[in-house]
Amino acid sequence: KQWYQRRVAITAGITNNLRMAAYKPEKGMPVDEVASHRIRITLTSRNLKSLEKVCTDLIHGAKAKDLDVVGPVRLPNKNLKITTRKTPCGEGSKTWDKFEMKIHKRVIDLKSPSETVKQITSISIEPGVEVEVTIADS
Repeated sequence: KQWYQRRVAITAGITNNLRMAAYKPEKGMPVDEVASHRIRITLTSRNLKSLEKVCTDLIHGAKAKDLDVVGPVRLPNKNLKITTRKTPCGEGSKTWDKFEMKIHKRVIDLKSPSETVKQITSISIEPGVEVEVTIADS
């Protein structure tokens, strides 16, 4: 359990550091006239392959438009476990079934105008992948 707590703390630290590094303007850079927004795309799914496919499609689309991309940051999985008796009536030997569902989560940070994000997120999203887009002003 200790290694998991350390992993969560390290992941949270990495996420904060990436967030801070992604939005610091460098000295001598020209200022954009277009209103640029910080966009956080959160992807969650039970199927890891479809989640990774959507992540790569989003990142390739963002890099094709020359946007600043940070991620995908892999957050810790949620393991939902249910232990239940095999017999419905309660008689017989006490045997148990264990069921487990893993929920995978990825975070992608972008810095771009909101119109561009509409174009990027219009890709075909695999079934079972939930996409949450949060837009904040810079």
